[in-house]
This record gives sequence, structure tokens and C-alpha cells, in this order.
Amino acid sequence: MIHWRRGTVTTIRSTRPGYTEVEADIDQALPGTTITHIKAVAYTEAIGHPQVGDTVLLNVSALTKRLGTGGFGLVIALPDALPADPPEGPGHLVKDRYSPLQTMVLGVDDQESEHHETLASEETLHDMPVLAADLHSALPAIIAGIRTVRPEARIAYVLSDGAALPASFSQAAAGLKDAGWLHGTISTGQSWGADLEAVTIHTGLLAAKHVLGADITIVAQGPGNLGTGTKYGYSGLVTGEHLNAAALLGGTPVGVLRMSNADARGRHFGISHHSLTSLAEIARPGMTIPVPDFSTLAEADRREMDTDPAVVAEVAAAQLPMLHMHNQVDVSLEGLWSGLKSSPVALSTMGRKLPADAAAFLAAAAAGRLAAEL
Repeated sequence: MIHWRRGTVTTIRSTRPGYTEVEADIDQALPGTTITHIKAVAYTEAIGHPQVGDTVLLNVSALTKRLGTGGFGLVIALPDALPADPPEGPGHLVKDRYSPLQTMVLGVDDQESEHHETLASEETLHDMPVLAADLHSALPAIIAGIRTVRPEARIAYVLSDGAALPASFSQAAAGLKDAGWLHGTISTGQSWGADLEAVTIHTGLLAAKHVLGADITIVAQGPGNLGTGTKYGYSGLVTGEHLNAAALLGGTPVGVLRMSNADARGRHFGISHHSLTSLAEIARPGMTIPVPDFSTLAEADRREMDTDPAVVAEVAAAQLPMLHMHNQVDVSLEGLWSGLKSSPVALSTMGRKLPADAAAFLAAAAAGRLAAEL
């Protein structure tokens, strides 16, 4: 079900390539409220660039459900200011297929691409480390960990289609690229709008290695993780498949543990059941699993955290036997806290900042450190 509204842009809040956030007055209050002024997102590659005073057609369904991530109106069209037709050019990959905003792009693996021959002939990643993470919020933390060992590493991000499909929705990826921490991005499956487009995770990984020249690649969904409180009903379940893809292609698969010392939901405290299910039941045996050693944290660092993340150590130790089929590697956390604090983008997971849920970010940074050492 979709809730529609017509509105008028009153303010341009922010803009970056492919993305503009606006405020708009809407012609009818949101259901059950008196709210007639909302924030909304426009994907400018799809609908053009809104200006103050423009009429907009809006999908406000997320706002009616009071969502957190995704709690914006979405600009579907500027009916009185339609963008010009794009220039003629190559590209026959259709993304977001059969939705009203399906878009046609030039894929790196498209027959018209200058890289088609490379993608047709290359079938191996030559041992490139590939980190697979459940949550998008792990991306900057993983890179912070990598940079404590190899600050010069060329890092690629492969975006899956489990959550946000437009790559430009990721403020983290945009900020990491601007800061020089991230070399390039690739949108796969139905996701679109990254530096390169690819049909599958597999060709996305091959493009990261052989087109972008990546030393290390991170695979994760975009913002907007979906979960249902059931064992298999969450969008991060495919993390195990991403590791399998890396293994099939001759990469070095590294599973990033989703951990928390602050999540009030027991299934996510310690090692999240999302990681345990995906790694134990979906990933093939023999993956590398970095395990953060919380005993190596400096006392000065602990004092900056709202809760000592070591509170999860006992819980995690009881959970790790579930991952006995994988290669578990203890990773020192020495120096990672300062690495995380140096991130050029804000660190936040499920609304919790770095000091509030240190375990979440330290686990991701530990994975990055181990991948860089590999």
C-alpha cells in the first residue's frame, strides 16, 4: 500500500551528487495526525533537481508508519518541472525493474561496456580479502580498522540490493569517498547509482578487483536493514551468500560479526543472531571470522565509552561454538578506538553512537584490521 500526497517545496535542506533533501508542505495531513510539513528525499538522477516553490508528488508511506531509517517522504516526480531526456548512449541494464522509477544504466558487465572483455575473461579475485557485513553502519568502522594497518589500501564497496537501492542514499559512502577513505563503489542487483553498475555480487566483486584495482572489498547492503524477529526473515541473511561468492571466485572471505553491548533485544546482544544464522547455516565452512579481543582495550579508551564492551565477552564466548566450522581469529583492539574516532563520517548503528555501542564498531574495525593483515 502506498500513501500519496502532493506538496510544495519550501526548503532545500542538503544536496550531494544524486541526492537532495527538501522540506515540503503537503496538501493533506498524514493519516491520524495534523502533520502537513515533512522532510523528503529526491533522487536527482531519476526525477531532476527540485527547487523552492516546485510542486512535488510524494510517497509518504514510511512517514505514516513512523519508521526510523526510511522515515522520509520520497519525491516521485516534479510534474511541472520534468527533467530533460538523458542523452543517447550505451547501456541496457535495467535496475529497479518494473517499478515506476526503473532506470537503465551501463553495467560494467554490459556488452557495450569498455570493461566487458575483462569481466568476460576474469574469473578469480586472486586472494583479495572480501569482508561481508550485515549492516551498512559497519562500513566506516571496517575501513577505520583497515587504515590502522594499511592507510594506503584501495578499498571498494559493493552495494547489494537488500536495503536502500539508490546508492546516493548512503551519506557514509559519499563522505568516505570525499575523504579519500573509499576508492570506489559498485551497485549490484537492483541497486543503482554507484560509480559502477553490475548485475550480480559476483561481477561486482570481479569489477572491484579488475576495474577499480581494489586491494580490499567490502560487501554490505545499503541503509535500511529489514528484520522481522524471525530466524530467517531479515535482509542481512544473504551475508553468507556474499561470503560464498567471494570463496567461489578465489577471494579471501572474511565474515564481519554483528555485535552489540547496548541492544536491549536479547537476540542482538553479544553476537547478533543475524550473524550466527548467516554464518552457521548459509556460509560454506572455512570462512575467516575475526573475533575482537576486548581484553586488549586500553583503560583510557574504556573510560570514553558509555559501557565497557567487555560485558559481551562471556556471552560471545558461549555463542562462538556455533561457528565451529569457520576459522575464528582473535584480533587485538589496540589502537582501534583512536582509529574509529578519526572517521570522517559519523558512526551510528540503530541510532546508537560510537560511545554508546562500542562493541558494534570495534567488532567491525577488528574485521578490517584482520583483512588488512591478510
